[in-house]
Amino acid sequence: MRIAHVTATFPPHYTGTGIVCYHNALGLARMGYDVTVLVAGKRPDAYAYPAELTVRHLPALLRLGNAPLAPGLLKPEGFDLVHLHYPFYFGAEMVFLRSLLDGLPYVVTYHQDVLFAGPLRVPEALHHRLVGLPILRRARRVLATSWDYARASRQQALMDRPGLLGVLPNGVDGQRFHPAVEERGLRARYGIGAEERVVLFVGGLDQAHYFKGVDVLLQALARLPGDVRLLVMGDGNLRPSYQALAARLGIAERATFCGRVSDEALPAHYALCDLLALPSTTMGEAFGLVLLEAMACGKPVVASNLPGVRSVVSDGEDGLLVEPGSVDDLAARLQELLDQPQRRREMGQHGRAKVEQTYDWSRITPRLAQIYGEVLADG
Repeated sequence: MRIAHVTATFPPHYTGTGIVCYHNALGLARMGYDVTVLVAGKRPDAYAYPAELTVRHLPALLRLGNAPLAPGLLKPEGFDLVHLHYPFYFGAEMVFLRSLLDGLPYVVTYHQDVLFAGPLRVPEALHHRLVGLPILRRARRVLATSWDYARASRQQALMDRPGLLGVLPNGVDGQRFHPAVEERGLRARYGIGAEERVVLFVGGLDQAHYFKGVDVLLQALARLPGDVRLLVMGDGNLRPSYQALAARLGIAERATFCGRVSDEALPAHYALCDLLALPSTTMGEAFGLVLLEAMACGKPVVASNLPGVRSVVSDGEDGLLVEPGSVDDLAARLQELLDQPQRRREMGQHGRAKVEQTYDWSRITPRLAQIYGEVLADG
């Protein structure tokens, strides 16, 4: 079986969509499938992909944010099946046209709704109705990351067609992210005292990720005791405004903006923290891969009570859910966990057990292979 994974982003550009595509493709390749990842843009210098994985970088005529136009997606390659990681402006249209031309079947992973802020909301909604829905309806299978998010999101419109919509959760590498990982001197590097407690945030700080709630988290930090430190991992064009907000709140010395952290250094940062915060404010957050990474490392999480996110976190067992956008609720829940080290340890143990039972990629990849088989058997 020859399979093509089509994605707008891919390592070493680390986004949730790209990470999921990477592990889907690599897991299948290691099972013996012939897998090629098609991604637009120049191949990164000095970056080596695993030997089992074929990654083809296609020339892009233009790029709008993370939306590259790569006509090479239309060329016939002899694939049996295409797996489209959606949303992917331009790329999804190419896969759709390719299917119209030669009947090539495709499966879609629906990562999240696109919810632009400001004047772009109207054309985006129109595009979804006129272009996005036909693309999704032509797919052989659309895979939501949870039924919770499917019911609350635009995927709900697909439920009128029996058998089209299914669920395949995102996952985590439980061998890389593990409670035994050490912080490797990061506490000293960031000037964090031995008695200081650490909240970690991991996410994009660009306009495309405006919904991550960093401003809410900074305001919550200002209400916490002075021995609580915040590490903000990630970068983007909104970073200066967040740093300015931290300065206005008088917490600049307690909020450390780490910038982009290498993939190799990421587990050690989870080892450093006492808990992870995911304070997202809209349904642009559909799952939260960082939740799984923290839980795999035995760390509790505090996350917004949003569709999809709340399917990952068992409130009161491996983390706490908070009202999206509420500084009061976020500050109170962070304080609650920071004051209870034994409870944090117990929650971390529950989270690790959940990852091992449900979310390790070794459990998810065989299910994806089964879905491919079902799709092709149906003709």
